[in-house]
Amino acid sequence: MADTVPAAPDSATPAPSEAAPAPAAALKKGALVRLQAAAYLGSLEAAASDPQLPGYVLEGPGEILMLKGEHAQVRWRRPVPDVWLRLDQLEAYPAESSPA
Repeated sequence: MADTVPAAPDSATPAPSEAAPAPAAALKKGALVRLQAAAYLGSLEAAASDPQLPGYVLEGPGEILMLKGEHAQVRWRRPVPDVWLRLDQLEAYPAESSPA
């Protein structure tokens, strides 16, 4: 019986812990967001939707209700249905400064 030595892992492939985190990883449940027009236009989601994008999705804020993989369920502060969007199409809603 010959002992076999397992092959050394390929050093060119980074370990999962070494991979760069996704920029949208900071978005969590309850975060206020708005849609990035540049990331959305031309996407599969845009092709499947009304060609005229409503202004409230670009102005925000929408609240992330749930995260599933690379998608977030967003509820807008309007009487409209919740929508699922890719995380890379969303950006954090800037905090408004309170009047002095």
